[in-house]
Amino acid sequence: MQIYDITPLGKPRQTQRDKWARRPAVLRYRAFCDEVRLRGVSLPEGGCHITFVIPMPDSWSKKKRAELTGRPHQQRPDLDNLHKALMDAIFDEDSAVWDARITKIWGERGQIRIESIA
Repeated sequence: MQIYDITPLGKPRQTQRDKWARRPAVLRYRAFCDEVRLRGVSLPEGGCHITFVIPMPDSWSKKKRAELTGRPHQQRPDLDNLHKALMDAIFDEDSAVWDARITKIWGERGQIRIESIA
């Protein structure tokens, strides 16, 4: 299993203007893509389980944190946007990947976990 200490980020909706405009959401997305590439994140073409660990807000109590650690994350960002952002950061053409299972859970800090299933 590969574990990367990168806070997952969903892919934002973009327009042609975003090629030159500096919207904060797009800047965060580009920084995420740069960090994924810098750390050398890789995916097998088939048979992997990707787990996105979404960090809990600082405002949550210790009791709530303990209760929700490792539990399913059922809020935004959407699962497909997280997957899209990761795939676009890793691959120029991601059509080669044909099998992946995606999960998102709560955690103390953001992570991307990739487990090969072969």
